[in-house]
Amino acid sequence: MFELQMRLPLRSFSIFRSLFSHRKQTSHPQRRGLSGVGMRLVQFHRHGEEGSIRVGVEQGDGGLGVVDLKAFDPSMPSTMRELLELGDEGLQCAQRALSSGQCVLQRSDIRLLSPVLAPEKVVCVGMNYRDHCLEQDAPIPKEPIIFSKFPSAITGPYDDIILPPESQEVDWEVELAFVIGRRGKHIKEEDALSYVAGFTVANDVSARDWQMKRNGKQWLLGKTFDSFCPLGPALVTTDAVKDPHSLGVRCLVNGETVQSSNTDQMIFRTEALVAWVSKFVTLTPGDVFLTGTPPGVGVFRKPPIFLKKGDVVECQIDQLGSVINKVV
Repeated sequence: MFELQMRLPLRSFSIFRSLFSHRKQTSHPQRRGLSGVGMRLVQFHRHGEEGSIRVGVEQGDGGLGVVDLKAFDPSMPSTMRELLELGDEGLQCAQRALSSGQCVLQRSDIRLLSPVLAPEKVVCVGMNYRDHCLEQDAPIPKEPIIFSKFPSAITGPYDDIILPPESQEVDWEVELAFVIGRRGKHIKEEDALSYVAGFTVANDVSARDWQMKRNGKQWLLGKTFDSFCPLGPALVTTDAVKDPHSLGVRCLVNGETVQSSNTDQMIFRTEALVAWVSKFVTLTPGDVFLTGTPPGVGVFRKPPIFLKKGDVVECQIDQLGSVINKVV
């Protein structure tokens, strides 16, 4: 386990301020979040209690303590998915806990987990950044390109990425992720944000040999090895993110910036993706969407560069934080 939690709040969270001007709000009046209150929700366990998952709320911008929801109210659920299934009631209780200033745990006493574990679905979007399409001389898609990871690929924000012996071409992909907050089917685009609980940071780790050369060149196996979806560090509720489509996005490998773009390059935005995917499947609380990656991935470098043991990958998104994972 690559222990980086103790230094993360001091090093990374303080730099995630929006550096970019916000785009104009959509003309459709939307209810943005579930509760109407901005929070940073996390999943964690206390050291020595590895089998006991808890849900918490971060104080401040992520650099302070974490309020333990179940300690504040024993009737509260123990997982994020269960909390989201409660809808406004659960999030309002989380806000009361945060406002109380009680039941605060120090970061040195806990280990952060992925903000969502065992979602019903992990929905991924390919070729969704204009600058990424230009990087590979590919046409702009006319409709979202959808694929998936198995939920077992999800790992924590500071857990290790495991290099599988079956692949020699493991690559990085920083991505904005969002999480569904309430059940819906055939959702209208103008209503879509009201179905989104919040946003987080993902690394869509990819075995390019399996994605592009083997198994009929279908993407699933190359995307879904264990540990191939670091997620976190917090689920930042929709009302706490001024404009999810104007956020700086970066990936660093061993401290060197390899990806740097902005979510304003997204071809299909959050609302369009929710509306599109909900035509085909019912979305449920806890479902995770990965929204695509900008240019700078290893496979399109000349010569290509792939991850090796000992590398450290840091994926950063303004206002959300970063995931930092050692490759083992």
